[in-house]
Amino acid sequence: MKKSKENSEHYNWGDHCSGWYLLKSQSLSVIEELMPPKTQEQRHYHNNSQQFFRILKGIATFEVGNEIIEVNSGEGIHIQPKVKHRIRNDQSEDLEFIVISEPTTRGDRYDEPE
Repeated sequence: MKKSKENSEHYNWGDHCSGWYLLKSQSLSVIEELMPPKTQEQRHYHNNSQQFFRILKGIATFEVGNEIIEVNSGEGIHIQPKVKHRIRNDQSEDLEFIVISEPTTRGDRYDEPE
């Protein structure tokens, strides 16, 4: 089946952020996400899951370990298991991206205190 935001399960997270499950299984998760301007997720890590973020529109700012990394539209970043990270949208336009997690992060997310 062809998948798009229009025919995928939607959920809200954070401060008015949205996600659409393009593929949702225990072994693999593919999500299209949208973050409005000036939003961020909580810093966290995954014990087992590795993730790849592909930026579709905008500029993402990642905190990975102790580094700050800007990832532009058309670029991606790989996050290994056990690495503390967060994505931010520091820009004044929406940020759209795909996040691929293997295996799924459901039950494998550990938030850091703010």
